[in-house]
Amino acid sequence: MRSLTHDYPHRLLEPRDPPCLSIYQPTHRHAPESGQDPIRFKNLIRTLEESLEDFDKGEVEGLLRPFRDLEADAEFWRHNCEGLAVLANRDEFLVYRLQRPVPEVAIVADTFHTKPLLRIMQSADRFQVLGLDRENVRLFEGTRDSLDEVELADDVPKTITDALGDELTEPHLTMRATAVGRSGGRTMVHGHGARADEIDTDTDRFFRFIDKAILEYHSKPSKLPLLLATLPEYQGVFRELSNNPYLVEGRIDVHPKGVDLDELLEHAWEALEPSYLTRLAELVERFGTAAAHEKGSADISDVAVAAVGGRVDTVLIESERVESGRVDPETGRVEFGDIEDSDAGDVLDEVGEHVLRNGGEVVIVPAERMPTETGLAAIYRY
Repeated sequence: MRSLTHDYPHRLLEPRDPPCLSIYQPTHRHAPESGQDPIRFKNLIRTLEESLEDFDKGEVEGLLRPFRDLEADAEFWRHNCEGLAVLANRDEFLVYRLQRPVPEVAIVADTFHTKPLLRIMQSADRFQVLGLDRENVRLFEGTRDSLDEVELADDVPKTITDALGDELTEPHLTMRATAVGRSGGRTMVHGHGARADEIDTDTDRFFRFIDKAILEYHSKPSKLPLLLATLPEYQGVFRELSNNPYLVEGRIDVHPKGVDLDELLEHAWEALEPSYLTRLAELVERFGTAAAHEKGSADISDVAVAAVGGRVDTVLIESERVESGRVDPETGRVEFGDIEDSDAGDVLDEVGEHVLRNGGEVVIVPAERMPTETGLAAIYRY
């Protein structure tokens, strides 16, 4: 299973050879509700099959085979999150577990249907947690509502042995970690002279290795704020040597192996919320300044034209807001639709995708933090 954090938006917004098949559905973490998930998925496959009735039957079967295999994979359905996205064409079959529910839909088109991902992937409350001790590393990703462990990239070592290999000092001494308060500090090492110094050096080298690898393979691709979850004695050590600009001041003074995911999420959001609120306040202030100098707008039609033209640096979009209609991909002209029309698109999502395609930033903001009444607020490049 690929990482959605790595693939969205750039990989998934690339043009592809049609037909492109997309399935989205809400899923459930626990029984008995989760028992209905593969049944609903099977029904969505049937919808895809009906949409492909004009294609060669052999080609259709080839396109749908991996979907059917997934539907029959009992082990896969035992590990659901809140939502599921499955995207495929002749060359690819991509499966993503989602931490928020999505509307149930099955679509055949010339491109992947990615709009449901925009509200999830650009939400301002997303973050990562680095779980670390002297010998092991784990990574988690979540929102204020859910948290899950993610697979480390292949080039990120999972243990100190993976990182240092033959250069690791033999553990011929006893170590005892002594907490020295929330400001952090060094591990107290009980050993003999140079060997104790070598062990301490191993810790520093391991932390430097992890800091560099997490930055390169996880923080840079995701651009998410990173919380450090570790015992107090390692907080100061790691932060002193870290060069990761995404590492935030909020801290979690426990190691993940000592708590369950729900407790870790509670610690994480308590630590992150102040910086989350600060970031939103800074974005709102930036918009206010830009709008005052005619370098920002909350007018949907004006922002759509600017988004298609590549003029939008940052756009805030209200999280649950929908503005029915379509954006002309050539001119940016908005054709507003009827909210009751199930075939109408969402203008706000289309604006967001144009901003992303043109290298801008989209931030999904809760309604109570939005600075406008229109559902969006754009800051222009010029």
